[in-house]
Amino acid sequence: MAVPPVVSLRGATARLGARTVLRGIDLTVGRGEVVALLGANGSGKSTAVRAVVGQVELEEGSLELFGTPLRRFRDWARIGYVPQRTTAASGVPATVREVVASGRLARTGLRPRRRADRAAVDRALELVGMDHRAGDSVNALSGGQHQRVLIARALASEPELLIMDEPMAGVDLAGQEVLADILRAQVASGATVLLVLHELGPLEPLIDRAAVLRDGCVVYDGPPPEAVGQHALPGHDHVHPHAGPAAEPIRTGLLT
Repeated sequence: MAVPPVVSLRGATARLGARTVLRGIDLTVGRGEVVALLGANGSGKSTAVRAVVGQVELEEGSLELFGTPLRRFRDWARIGYVPQRTTAASGVPATVREVVASGRLARTGLRPRRRADRAAVDRALELVGMDHRAGDSVNALSGGQHQRVLIARALASEPELLIMDEPMAGVDLAGQEVLADILRAQVASGATVLLVLHELGPLEPLIDRAAVLRDGCVVYDGPPPEAVGQHALPGHDHVHPHAGPAAEPIRTGLLT
């Protein structure tokens, strides 16, 4: 029996207010894949991943997670989500450990934390290099450190699918390398990853597939374009040499 995709969006249409943001997109993410969503600001990338985690309602189309329609899906502990451009506590007094531990709630509910829960939080903190700041207030952290805490919070539930929306935004090169190491470890452990990216950067070697969105439509879905970040000039068309004759051209000027 075939294993269903981890994510399957079919004919997905969504609106934000009066504006149609997704226009019938199809997107699948198979088990163990690392898929990047690329495109200009306003192309629908963030809306697509917010639809996947149930934050944006589809007007038309369907969504299945691990082979289960969204309306029947309840196992949210299988999904870790790092949202775009936010802080770890939004001004609420909390320690780094408390914020990361909150990511465990999808798995534990309100029952008392057990040894396995504490160990999962410790592993997540160590993986992002924030174990030495576990007792510190998140309000004392830099922007890059906030990002690491949010990633650790997502990892604390030991997700099978990790979704990250613009994880590179505002992160310096050293931080990007740390993120690449974190994702490399997740991929090695068998996790599936869906990323919204402005450019591939240090993550490029990890990406199996790229889907390029423009005006709420998928205009390319295939091997990651090697020219992204190198020849991203307005009006420059690029077809990946291994994408086959049916692949659509990528207008890489859309990605910058």
